[in-house]
Amino acid sequence: MKVSVIGLGYLGTTHSTAMAKLGHQVIGIESDPSRLALLQSGKVPFHEPGLQEELKRQLASGRLVFQSAHNESSEDCDIHFICVGTPEASNGEADTSYVVSAAKELARNLRPESVVVGKSTVPVGTARELKSLMSGVAGFEVHLAWNPEFLREGTALEDSLKPDRIVVGAWDDYSVERVKEVYKPILDTGTPFLSLDVETAELVKVAANAFLATKISFINAMAEVAEAAGADAVALAEAIGHDERIGKKFLRSGIGFGGGCLPKDIRGFIARAEEIGAGSALEFLKDIDQINLRRRDKVVEIARQELGNVSGKKILVLGISFKPDSDDLRDSPSLEIARKLSGLGASVTVHDPVALPALKDNSGLTVESDLLKAAEDAELVILGTEWKEYRELDPSVLDVKSKIVIDGRNALDVDKWQKAGWKVIALGRNIKN
Repeated sequence: MKVSVIGLGYLGTTHSTAMAKLGHQVIGIESDPSRLALLQSGKVPFHEPGLQEELKRQLASGRLVFQSAHNESSEDCDIHFICVGTPEASNGEADTSYVVSAAKELARNLRPESVVVGKSTVPVGTARELKSLMSGVAGFEVHLAWNPEFLREGTALEDSLKPDRIVVGAWDDYSVERVKEVYKPILDTGTPFLSLDVETAELVKVAANAFLATKISFINAMAEVAEAAGADAVALAEAIGHDERIGKKFLRSGIGFGGGCLPKDIRGFIARAEEIGAGSALEFLKDIDQINLRRRDKVVEIARQELGNVSGKKILVLGISFKPDSDDLRDSPSLEIARKLSGLGASVTVHDPVALPALKDNSGLTVESDLLKAAEDAELVILGTEWKEYRELDPSVLDVKSKIVIDGRNALDVDKWQKAGWKVIALGRNIKN
């Protein structure tokens, strides 16, 4: 099929590459000139394992091209995917202005038989409003479907090519069948296909993220109780995770979740629920958000307990991306901890295997790409992101002033660090040092 992908951020770049790999002719549309130039040269403007190599292969194959706006070539597409961002507005709502703008522009360049497929995460009810808007602009009834994305940073391309389900919401069978056709190579492998009403399809992504956020904050709430009781939240998670109704995934206590999806989506979900008169149903998500944020404050509190007045003390923060295998700094727990400690007068050095170039505002922080140099004379080390490099690190090579480490992710080999003479403090654990 001939496909356009509108908006080449994280989602759009990954999706356009995946569509080309599936054999479709893909036109990626990006209005930002600098981002467009990078992509046309075969470079991905963010870190995602394996994506840049695959993008280069698809560009070379001729199945993938990038351009700045719609033209006769993109007007001829069978399916148009809208993949623009929906950032968090100041009031917590999802900002859908980019989706609306992309939809209007597309409607001016649309054939009646083409299908528009939204992949952006939007508040429930948005698709219905867009269908009316686009039909008015186009002058005919637009075929619109909603197909939420479920990408995980670090495994995004694999998640696109081997998803655990494909969800589509549409008002007509024609749209559903066209979406099935574009995903046929994936569906032929046995991937479940769920055809839903549009409003339910819009809810799937935010509901899934709300559940995952709840699970993470639940174990962190248990960590708070464990800290007060002298218990071990890691052992607790292991014990309850054996219950198949609960499972072990997302039950790791630590400094909590961040990134561009979970925090934004639960706040936007709350805001939308309040708009449609269902706010009380999601009151619990406000507590989920607060539990998550408290874990960051807990690390700052521990640092002050260990060092007394942190002012002038050198602290090393290992990892500033919100998760490993990503350079995404949006709502990063470890970066916020680093900045809070810096705000208290500490001399904070940050290290990360990938994300340092993405740190545009390093005010108050010392950025060091050499790990051994970053550790020199540190009086406290904080593991903020569980990169493989840190999990496998030999702690004896670090030339620090004080051997104290706060494991903010419960990812370190405690025995190994203690044998190297370190005092190990981990959230939710009563470790004997």
